[in-house]
Amino acid sequence: MTLVKKIKDKKVNFEFNKEFIKVVTDKISSNDAEFITNSFNDMHPADAADIIEHLSENDRENLIKLNNFKVDPEVFVELNESIQSELIAYLSSESIVNILKNLESDDAIKILENVDEKEKNNILGSLPPKDRFALLESLSYPEDSAARIMQREFTAIPSNWSVGQTIDYLRENKELPDEFLEIFIVDENFKPIGTVPSSKVLRTSREAKMMSLMSESQLLIPVDMDKEEVGNLFENYNLSSAAVIDKNDKLVGMIAYDDVLTVLKEEAEEDALRLAGVGDEEITDGVLTKTKRRFNWLLLNLFTAFLATYCISLFGATIEQMVVLAFLMPIVASMGGNAGMQTLAVTVRSLATQDLTKNNFTSNIIKEFNIGVLNGIIFAIISSLIVYFWFNDIQLALIISISMVLTMIVAGLFGILIPVTLKKMNIDPAISSSVFVTTITDVIGFVSFLGVGAYFL
Repeated sequence: MTLVKKIKDKKVNFEFNKEFIKVVTDKISSNDAEFITNSFNDMHPADAADIIEHLSENDRENLIKLNNFKVDPEVFVELNESIQSELIAYLSSESIVNILKNLESDDAIKILENVDEKEKNNILGSLPPKDRFALLESLSYPEDSAARIMQREFTAIPSNWSVGQTIDYLRENKELPDEFLEIFIVDENFKPIGTVPSSKVLRTSREAKMMSLMSESQLLIPVDMDKEEVGNLFENYNLSSAAVIDKNDKLVGMIAYDDVLTVLKEEAEEDALRLAGVGDEEITDGVLTKTKRRFNWLLLNLFTAFLATYCISLFGATIEQMVVLAFLMPIVASMGGNAGMQTLAVTVRSLATQDLTKNNFTSNIIKEFNIGVLNGIIFAIISSLIVYFWFNDIQLALIISISMVLTMIVAGLFGILIPVTLKKMNIDPAISSSVFVTTITDVIGFVSFLGVGAYFL
């Protein structure tokens, strides 16, 4: 069921106050499953899921264990993955089977991914053979592949059908998706050869052949294509849906825009979290889990900080001659670090969307060099003026201006070179780039500032 239908059928609330959450909590304590069920039925499934997510872990457990309360499958699929995993532990296999049977295949597979192997086998064994086969086949593909986000419920007709035959088929077939925007046209080998918008079918006479309405220009997505690449295709070509084909080019499923929207959102969130070194952290994770996920990143940062400190120690004599250099060092390093992170963020995003290619790589390197020079000159002037009027020392102002230009140039270059290099090494640039860029800009900032200082002194 698509988001459009859900919004039509249910009242949408964009915000819940603390008082309403407290009412739900009280109803859980008093075992009033009827009130909670009726409340959830009157609202959009996403809003009901939002309420469950705002409950404490203990209240969520008590809610699931309430007599006469059953989780609506549409509500369950709207919960974030960590909450789903938590609630699955409280649900019986029968309840999970009921949820899966009432969902489209792409939503069902997402939930099944969060079930441990032993219970997963029990659940699959309890499903109808057709559903079990579809889910097992999807699970056989990599986790980040198109197969994991496609739905096997789609509308396909033979190429020789008329509009009248198609309309009769759509009316009589009970196994078709609840909603669909496009009808896939297939040949005798069930290979997709084109699409027809459902709206065009309704506006055309019954005698017309579907082939005459068909658009042959369509993108076919291999079942093993990475889902991030699928998202880029939808974004680049403004697709509403796309056919998914197996290794024999046969139609096996379709991907809709709402599934891709979720993928793009997840990828953007994942990149942002990884750049900060917190991985796939969820707000519902416990203290120990969050600490463990952040530990390795912080440990790596500690070692890089010692590296920067070692570089500073090499200029101990210079600092002794002019102690004020120690006061000004963080300025240069900080500016370089921020400039490097700006370039890094843009580069990681460009790599994710495939906007940065071999054809424009050199021009982007030159562009970042020029940006570094321009920013370096601007901030060299500003910082040198401040230093001059602060310490009344033209030599010190000259030192900080020269090192500022050098640091900003290096920051821009490494902000693009490091993620591109990691990408070529098949390492996700969002995971490791920031710590390398920060380290290099800190080291270059300290060395350039103190090196220039040592030269003038």
